[in-house]
Amino acid sequence: MSSTAIAPKKGFDVKAFLANNGALVGLVVLCLALFIATPRFLTGPNLLNIGIQVSTIAVMAYGMTFVIVAAGIDLSVGSVAALSAMASSYWITTAGLPDALSIPVGLAVGAACGWVTGAMSAYGKLPTFISSLAMLTVVRGLTLVISDGRPISTGASVSWLGGDLGVVPVPIIILVVSGLIAAFVLNRTVIGKNAFAVGGNTEAARLSGIPVKRVLVTVFVISGVFAALSGMILAGRLDSAQPTLASGYELDAIAAVVIGGASLSGGVGRISGTLIGALVLAVIRNGLNLLSVSAFWQQVVIGAVIAIAVGFDVLRRKNVRH
Repeated sequence: MSSTAIAPKKGFDVKAFLANNGALVGLVVLCLALFIATPRFLTGPNLLNIGIQVSTIAVMAYGMTFVIVAAGIDLSVGSVAALSAMASSYWITTAGLPDALSIPVGLAVGAACGWVTGAMSAYGKLPTFISSLAMLTVVRGLTLVISDGRPISTGASVSWLGGDLGVVPVPIIILVVSGLIAAFVLNRTVIGKNAFAVGGNTEAARLSGIPVKRVLVTVFVISGVFAALSGMILAGRLDSAQPTLASGYELDAIAAVVIGGASLSGGVGRISGTLIGALVLAVIRNGLNLLSVSAFWQQVVIGAVIAIAVGFDVLRRKNVRH
């Protein structure tokens, strides 16, 4: 009589689940804790408010995900958002161009800024940290030059981006639609696959025939476009493009990507994770506001969350090596 060995069934791997879905678990726990702490948290108006607040950071972070997956960093996204919003408003309200061109103008400015940053790194051999830091300063300066340091009112198209479509805020619609597009490009197209390959091992990607320089420029262009869209959403909410718009947002965008499970060393990242990371930041800020916590302490808490997320990333990479 012959017997066939039956492999034992593997139980639920808690460690693997937490490694892949730690941000989601953290978000759920955070929401439950805030619901217990304040009944105002899980109300319809407050949840809509969180959705609107998260839209600008999440959309910006979608583009940042491409750069980080390719083992880069983009510190210029906040300034690019401001310049794009300013350009889209200036050329409509001051130069008198058709309002229908305002959004395309803003997106084109974002793409151009991303191309310059990517080209400096790809062809000028500058580290992405340095090239994007330089662009952060240059672009913010151009924003001040264009506006003369004063806010500029937005056109109807940009204002619509911050409004409502029926009962649903337009920023939330953009958040979902742009997230689906970003996820498709990252996971289902050559652009995304090449970004993962470059971020995972640049030299191996080059030897495999992948145009590494072109990939680097492309991910920065994508980051610039999403930053521009984020800036115009924010300007639409404020009904004006301000020279200080989105100041410091680049740090929140990077934090959202890292909290969502991406690795700063490249080769790892998910758009869904980035959205969850952005939600974590928005929920923390919203909850602390509801609990009347000082804005100064809020910065301390956010900084601690970022440090913990980066620490988990370091531990995860160590476990992979061993």
